[in-house]
Amino acid sequence: MAEDLHIIQGDKKTQYETLIPQIQGLLSGETNLVANLANIAAALKEQFNWFWVGFYCVIEDELVLGPFQGPVACTRIKKGRGVCGTCWEREATVMVDDVEKFPGHIACSSLSKSEIVVPFFKDGKVVGVLDVDSSELSQFDAIDQIYLEKIVALIC
Repeated sequence: MAEDLHIIQGDKKTQYETLIPQIQGLLSGETNLVANLANIAAALKEQFNWFWVGFYCVIEDELVLGPFQGPVACTRIKKGRGVCGTCWEREATVMVDDVEKFPGHIACSSLSKSEIVVPFFKDGKVVGVLDVDSSELSQFDAIDQIYLEKIVALIC
């Protein structure tokens, strides 16, 4: 298991392509979901220095806060509520350029300006979401979506 992270500068695509094998190394041989989610959140936060990076896991009828990096966060989110709950309901990535313009946005922090939420699946069912917030507007694009979807595919 790799326990050191090599931070790469450069364009976003290069950063992701260098980070993914390192994440695979962190996950290699580890079967504990919490440990793996924690390391993914830390690796993404370290590489990109986003405002908040973390996971919510589906437990019964709610998304419940899991491992994260950043300020304290909302603990429970209902299906269809906010960006995370909408992602869960749609079973698809949701990207928001300006969270203030997203109907029903849950403001865990007024410093969050844009957000991307990516679902992860087990046996064809959403079991959680990766939530990434930025303190800048329009931070996320198709490159983030492609690579974050590749990263969450490594989880289950």
